[in-house]
Amino acid sequence: MSRKGKVLVAMSGGIDSTVTALMLNAEGYEVVGITMKTWDYASSGTSKKETGCCNLESFNDARMAAVHHGFPHFVLDIREEFGDFVIDNFVDEYLAGRTPNPCVMCNTHIKWRALLKRADALDCEFIATGHYGIINQHTNGRHFISKGVDETKDQSYVLWGLQQDLLSRTMLPLGKFRKTEIRQMAHDFGYPELAKKAESYEICFVPDNDYRGFLKKKVNGLEERVMGGTFIDKHGKILGQHKGYPFYTIGQRKGLDIALGRPVFVTGIDPDTNTVVLGDEEDLNRSEMVVSKINWLKYDGITEGMEATTKIRYKDKGSLSALRPHDNGISVHFFEEVKGIAPGQSAVFYEGNDVIGGGIIQRNNSAY
Repeated sequence: MSRKGKVLVAMSGGIDSTVTALMLNAEGYEVVGITMKTWDYASSGTSKKETGCCNLESFNDARMAAVHHGFPHFVLDIREEFGDFVIDNFVDEYLAGRTPNPCVMCNTHIKWRALLKRADALDCEFIATGHYGIINQHTNGRHFISKGVDETKDQSYVLWGLQQDLLSRTMLPLGKFRKTEIRQMAHDFGYPELAKKAESYEICFVPDNDYRGFLKKKVNGLEERVMGGTFIDKHGKILGQHKGYPFYTIGQRKGLDIALGRPVFVTGIDPDTNTVVLGDEEDLNRSEMVVSKINWLKYDGITEGMEATTKIRYKDKGSLSALRPHDNGISVHFFEEVKGIAPGQSAVFYEGNDVIGGGIIQRNNSAY
């Protein structure tokens, strides 16, 4: 066994996970590669060719890299456990009028737990992925994630749900590098084609990005259940008919199929009345929200007068806020209004580059 230890590396066949495995192997770790099959497009009823993490070609790319560099590789089928949780949550959240973030749910509840379970079975001390982030340990003993050096690729936002037992055994080697450096490493390792490989930003089980079509396939009679709903303004005035509240998200402007003589946005969704509220762009502004299902990273809880930079979506730059206890979660008070707070999305709290913790947005200070 390597003096550096044995590490199970999640390999999708893409550039980031492949370079992660090859980098650790070159550094002297005993590497075991594993590719997780979470979904297949045949079950989604689409004829689109598989892409991204569920592509048979990518599985073969991962296996060939492992074989070429002399370390073992396995394929792990987690479709059943993935579907039971991630997809059910995805559907349930839309039916509740919220906007889910399935990648966060998958990382938090499925992928890392599946990796750790197989790492134990294979006597691996560590698990590693190709995410861009940095894992640190505070003087208080807690492990936490910090932003990666390349902020254009940083993925700390989608990793807030990882608990301490997972973080303490996780390695994220790419966090200290920029994407351009990773592409150069792929060349240096003899895989120039990886540097040209397209990256997938789709939800793996929604192959054509048509989540509305996916919901219709998953929920029998969905259209009949939600048809006949109304668009209203913030005063309750009926503006027209919509196609069903699950097919809209907070902040949506395109695809509303309603002409009011000016651009309008979805500002609220009420599943109980099948009502979608439309308003002007400034009607999306909010100064507070309630967040629950909190996972603390850097600290073990909230402290008196705690302030943080809060991100409400992946590409959000973050806004300065005050955090206060609230029932089973916290309330977040923004010092300046923010636009488009969507219940169901993740809220992640930062202290500088460090993730303090995160949770799921339950509601904003709208009436809806």
